Amino acid sequence: MTGNGLRELLKRADDEGFAVPSFNYSDIWDFIAITEAAEEENAPVMIASNPLVVNAISIEMCGAMGRVAMEKSKTPLIHHLDHSYEVGLCVQAVDAGFPSVMIDASNHPLKENARITGEVVAYAGARGVHVEGEIGKIMGRGAEGDYTGGGFLAETDDAVYLVEATGLDSLAVGIGTAHGFYKGKPEINFSRLAEINEAVDTPLVLHGGTGIPEEDVKRAIKLGINKVNVGTIIHCTYMNGMRRELASRPENSYTLDVVKPVLEEIKHVVRGWIKVCMANGKA
Repeated sequence: MTGNGLRELLKRADDEGFAVPSFNYSDIWDFIAITEAAEEENAPVMIASNPLVVNAISIEMCGAMGRVAMEKSKTPLIHHLDHSYEVGLCVQAVDAGFPSVMIDASNHPLKENARITGEVVAYAGARGVHVEGEIGKIMGRGAEGDYTGGGFLAETDDAVYLVEATGLDSLAVGIGTAHGFYKGKPEINFSRLAEINEAVDTPLVLHGGTGIPEEDVKRAIKLGINKVNVGTIIHCTYMNGMRRELASRPENSYTLDVVKPVLEEIKHVVRGWIKVCMANGKA
C-alpha cells in the first residue's frame, strides 16, 4: 500500500470507529507471523521496523522484505519506519521503498521539532510517502524509545502548530502512554486526547500499546486514535517462546522446528490486538 493509500485507510478507520494496529518486528520470523495473522483476521495492519532493526539488518534488506510482503499480501499491509530520530534515516527509508516513516523530533523545542519534521515531510511527501510526527513525549524505556523525564503531556496548541507548520500526515500524541511494560495501570489523559482531536483534522497515533487495558484502547479510539502501536509484547512473546522451546529440545535441533511453535504464539498475540483495535474484518 502507498502512503496515499494509508491516508485513505486512516480516514476510513476514523469514520468507521476502528484503529489500524501497527506491530514492530525484529526479524523475518515475527515479520511473517504478523503478516499471516493479519490475513487470517482479514485486517489492515502496519508492520514496523525501528532504528535498532534497520541498523542491524540494513535499511535495504528491511525495505526489500516490506516491498515483497506488501505485493503478496491479500489484505492492506503498510511497511513503516518507527521512531526515527534522524532525518537521514527517514530519507534512506523513503529511498528503500518504505511507504510510511516516522520522524520523532519531540525531544526538541517546538519550532525545532517543526523544522525537522517539515524537512522529512518535504522529502517524503514529494515521493508519496506518509509521514508521522510526534508531539509531547512517550514515556518509558524500550526498543522504540527512551524517555523518563517529566513534561510528557502534549499541549493542544503545540499539536495545532506542528500540524499546520509541517503538513504531516499523522501525529503521535503524548497522553500518558509508555514504551515497554507499565508499572501499574496506565494513566491516560483522555480529556487532552479529545481536545487535540477536536483541534486538528489529522489522524492521531497511540504509542505504547502493550499493557494498556482493552477498554482504554477502545475509549482512545472513540476519542480520535486511528493507529495503535504495539511492540514490546511482540518481541517478548518471541524471545520467551524461543527460550522455552530451546530448553525443551535436544542440541542440534533444526531452526524451523524450534521457530514454528513460537510463530503461532506471536500470531495469537497479534490476532488479539487486531480485535482490540476492532480492525478484524476491515480489510
